[in-house]
Amino acid sequence: MNRRGIIKGALALGATMALPSRLPAQARGGNPRDAILAEIAKREQQKAGSILWRTDIVGIADYGLRSSEPRFHFVNLEAGRVDSYLVTHGSGSDPEHDGWLNWFSNVPESLCSSRGAYMTFGWYTGQFGTSIRLEGLEADNSNALDRAIVMHRAAYAEPEHLARWGRLGRSNGCFAMGEADFKLALLQLGGGRVLFADRLGLAADGTTVPRPIQAAGEISPLTPQPARGEDILNPGVY
Repeated sequence: MNRRGIIKGALALGATMALPSRLPAQARGGNPRDAILAEIAKREQQKAGSILWRTDIVGIADYGLRSSEPRFHFVNLEAGRVDSYLVTHGSGSDPEHDGWLNWFSNVPESLCSSRGAYMTFGWYTGQFGTSIRLEGLEADNSNALDRAIVMHRAAYAEPEHLARWGRLGRSNGCFAMGEADFKLALLQLGGGRVLFADRLGLAADGTTVPRPIQAAGEISPLTPQPARGEDILNPGVY
């Protein structure tokens, strides 16, 4: 059995934990957005199925928001609470560096963020210190392990960087967070939980945040992927 199979087998030992029987209509404070995030969290857990080890908290990266916004949500399904933090996206997804993600990619060396559901593994020590390894569970992020797409801390994800530049720096496709926020991720998201990334664009009132309109041909990905589903109607999204 290969390393990936061994890890999956170990995580499957905890899969007998039941999914939450119900979700709060709204998270604490009555935020309509948080109720939507809770529904998404439950959906992604159900899709992942029995491979999950823990089902208490789901991470959701909303790349429909600018990097200046707290767009990485820790959705605590047991406590009915959502806590939100800063997170980066890949430089290949934002070549003009304006803080908006333009497209996703699963292509190696694209330096892009990938959409879809991931399962978190345990901690390991890498280039950026302690990090959380991720495995993509969908065709859109199936190369996550080979691309070394992980969660890690980074100076360019700190609030001080945002205060100086008005946006976060960009990763190579990883979910990079500031030191304090990443410590919470280590405690709350590691070890067989779901992390989901997509371009949701959810405002606090549950409405969708409008994005700047890109002129046709203004920017293009270095390694594009074919458009899928709803993205066919949105040129420049991959």
